[in-house]
Amino acid sequence: MKKKIYKITALLLATALMVMGCGSAKSGKESSDSTNSSAQTSSDNSDSKKAEAPQIDGLTYESAMDLTYAQEFDVFYYKDGYKLIDVHEGRQYLIVPEGKEAPKGLDSDIVVINQPVQNIYMAATAIMSLFDALDAIDTVKFSGLEASGWYIESAKKAMESGAMTFAGKYSEPDYEKIVDGDCKLAVESTMILHSPKVQEMIEDLDIPVFVDYSSYESHPLGRTEWIKVYGAMLNKEKEAETFFDDQAKVIEDLKDFKNTEKTVAYFYINTDGSVVVRKSDDYIPTMIEIAGGRYVFKDLKNSEGNAPSVKLTMEEFYATAVDADYLIYNGTIDGQVSSLGDLEAKSNLFTEFKAVKDGNVWYTGKNLYQATDTVGELISDIHLMLTDGDASQMTFLEKMK
Repeated sequence: MKKKIYKITALLLATALMVMGCGSAKSGKESSDSTNSSAQTSSDNSDSKKAEAPQIDGLTYESAMDLTYAQEFDVFYYKDGYKLIDVHEGRQYLIVPEGKEAPKGLDSDIVVINQPVQNIYMAATAIMSLFDALDAIDTVKFSGLEASGWYIESAKKAMESGAMTFAGKYSEPDYEKIVDGDCKLAVESTMILHSPKVQEMIEDLDIPVFVDYSSYESHPLGRTEWIKVYGAMLNKEKEAETFFDDQAKVIEDLKDFKNTEKTVAYFYINTDGSVVVRKSDDYIPTMIEIAGGRYVFKDLKNSEGNAPSVKLTMEEFYATAVDADYLIYNGTIDGQVSSLGDLEAKSNLFTEFKAVKDGNVWYTGKNLYQATDTVGELISDIHLMLTDGDASQMTFLEKMK
């Protein structure tokens, strides 16, 4: 243990003397083009060419995991319980079963994760819900959020009981705590790519880092299907498949529903006064389409990179969204807007919006960003909104008054 603590001290000192650099990730297979049509997306996924399993010396390939919507990963099964998770935009991870060892001569780019996977440092907040759905909260020992920040009841209770403890946010982890607690894996979102030195330090402490790219999925259920990744890690594939099938049933139930052609704008107001919306091929517009609506921004791209959000001036937003049938305010980011008065305080232009005049303005609660497991319920909410359904049956949406 002394050796590891000395290593931490040296790494912290080195970090203080270094200038932060840009992160890089090994590029894998390109993801397929996505569309806003749920039917087309599903068809594209089923028709897409199956990825080939990597040949690994010493291992015998057996099969690949069946996927429905996810485009950003594959899971390959090898004899004797070995599994390889291939994250297309990131790295490959070899899951080594308990009591066995990684094969000799393994490619140095492949990250080894030994089972049982336990004492996890969960820095990817949105992924905790998937562990909750797998009844695997007990595998997480360290949280990147304080107890007060969790909307997932089982995570909050685990922290209150001391079974899970705060170990610093993703960019400032408590290295000593996670080492002393025998952390076996750090689960990070792609935000860690902006703090590459932090990832390097965790890995230098012999703790593998798994970077979750579920946010890159264009289909909402592609994000939820990442539960199968963690099911593979934890030997809970059946539980993951059952849960995913229940969420996917929402799309099955709506497949024959004729689109209402009503337009929807999904947005929030930034602190600088700009309006942040989603680009047209993002998963939120896809959810609106599945639910029976049309995203008001038909061909909006992000000219500054691959991020799913796009900044507009209030005037630019007004030009397109003023005649939208519905407005949905993203309270996940800005929870201070929950009434029409709050909204109009952001800009008096909102008084001219059709949706405001018609009383068709809704908002999401802050708990939505932690609910990667239940995107099907948000689709149901939007469908109820578009069809004047029973608002008491909604999970995430509330109407502004």
